[in-house]
Amino acid sequence: KQWYQRRVAITAGILAKRLAELEKVLDGQTVTAAVPVVASKPAAKPAATPVEKEESDDDFGFGESDEDDAPKGESEMQKMKRLAAEKKAADAAAKKDKPAPVLKSNVVLDIKPWDDETDLQEMEKAVRAIKMDGLTWGDSKLVEIGFGIKKLRISTCIIDELVGLYDLEDNIQELEDYVQSVDIVSHNKI
Repeated sequence: KQWYQRRVAITAGILAKRLAELEKVLDGQTVTAAVPVVASKPAAKPAATPVEKEESDDDFGFGESDEDDAPKGESEMQKMKRLAAEKKAADAAAKKDKPAPVLKSNVVLDIKPWDDETDLQEMEKAVRAIKMDGLTWGDSKLVEIGFGIKKLRISTCIIDELVGLYDLEDNIQELEDYVQSVDIVSHNKI
């Protein structure tokens, strides 16, 4: 185990040294170490003679390079770092402009009547008459509890920021003529 740790430390040292030497090469400095380095810079171009151009209204600047924006004497490594920083800033701005997703939930409620003589159709109409921003009523069915008593199982889709689940429960329980209790059967995020 010790030999492995030592080998890892030596390898890490060698890699760090080579990385520093490569950065020196990319920054335009010479390397004095005996590490074989492939020339990564293009051959020097002959100096171009300035040519006077006529300015016209038809010149929209197509084909012009972006190198006018770069500071003079900028090395390849500095240019890469500058471009990476610009891209990161552009990505952050794009993320900032993106709207937050709307969080929704699918909720199934069990609504129990007072007794077997409660009119469940009227209870369902009264429950569906509850209106809130971000509340959409779904399917419903009657489920047998026992001894001839049934409960109303109804599904709903709510927007979490607009509808409080406990507020909805309280609004349903205010229907005291029909509702004994309300239970949440399931609550799933969409």
